[in-house]
Formats: sequence, structure tokens, C-alpha cells
Amino acid sequence: MRIDIITTLPRLIKSPFSDSILKRAQVRGIATVNIVDLRPYSTNKHKTTDDYAFGGGAGMVMMIEPIDNCIEDLKSKRAYDEIIYMSPDGQLFNQAVANELSLKKNLIILCGHYKGVDERVREHLITREISIGDYVLSGGELAAAVVSDAIIRLIPGVLSDETSALTDSFQDDLIAPPVYTRPAEYKGWKVPDILLSGHELRINEWRHEKSLERTRERRPDLLKKHD
Repeated sequence: MRIDIITTLPRLIKSPFSDSILKRAQVRGIATVNIVDLRPYSTNKHKTTDDYAFGGGAGMVMMIEPIDNCIEDLKSKRAYDEIIYMSPDGQLFNQAVANELSLKKNLIILCGHYKGVDERVREHLITREISIGDYVLSGGELAAAVVSDAIIRLIPGVLSDETSALTDSFQDDLIAPPVYTRPAEYKGWKVPDILLSGHELRINEWRHEKSLERTRERRPDLLKKHD
């Protein structure tokens, strides 16, 4: 998989891809994350990418021309499955969307900034808009990193144990059950006996019951999908 992230602040977004799982995925050649600086695609002498909004109002708007130039340049080199714009009013990102996008080959993610992008970008250049929650960030960079992380970790070969991602919260519309590790007892706090029994069937049953219990307590809205 290849993800090209378009941003006016490339230094802001490089760090999440420089360590841990995301770094290993790139070192192994499983995923490529390319941070694209938008400013060189501006045609004015100051290389600005934003301007005042027509009709007045506070805040600056990202211009269509450098964005179009950048996307056209990227598309001239390969075909893209999706061109995604990170936006507070986009489709709410969840595990199902992450699963779907993890099956794609090439993605572009456009990071908005200021008051957003010229609406013509959304109308003519973008194929999908995604939000990571009902709140507003200073820009789309952190949201793009969140989406990329959720997608890449699902690609076979990225995690050491490929079954790990399958048991994450929300994969089956349930919250994951509690997990424990050594020591079996600490300050009198004990690991449930069932997890030490070695009985795989009963352990799986216990985990499913705990998932239901925790989901019922914390995210009862998810259980509606099971009704």
C-alpha cells in the first residue's frame, strides 16, 4: 500500500511514521507513506497556498490551484483508489472504514488547514471525505496520521501476530475484553482463574461474555447492531 499525504506542514506529520509499527511496515516494504509538501505546487512567487474568502469573513481558505496541481502530479505517476479529504463534516471514521481502506492499493489524503479548502476541491477533486470525530483540529495532519495508522496496522505482515488486529475493539462491533499478563498476582490483585486454566474454549467464551458486558456498560449503541 502507498499513502500520499498532502500537507502545508510536512514536519508536523513525519514523526508518527518514524517509529514503532508504522516504521517497521515501511522498512519491510509493506507500506509506503509519502509526505507531500503542497507549497512547491503554488504558482505565485511567495508560494502561498491560502487566500481570503470571497464574501468576507474570518479565516483563510486553501486555494484550489496548488491542490489541483499537486493531485494531478501524483495521478500522473500512478492510479489512486481514493482521494480523501480530512474534514470535520466527513464520514465518521470507524473500524469498518479502516478495514475497507486497508484493502486499497494507493491512497491520497489531503490535509485541510485554516478555514478549509476551496469548495471546488471537494466538488471536483476529492472522492471521499473522512472525519475522526465531532470536533475541529487546527489542521488535518493529526487526523491523517490517525487514519493511516488504523489502516496500515491491518495489512497482513505488519503486525507480528496477524490475528492480533482481528481481536481489537470494534472489529465485531464489540469492545475488546480485559487482558492480563505476568505476574498472576500483584499486591493481592489476581488474574481471573479461567485465563490460567489453559482451556481454550472456556477462555474464548469468557472473553466473549466480557466483551458483551463491557460493550453494554460503555457503548450500548454498538449492541443495536446485534439486535
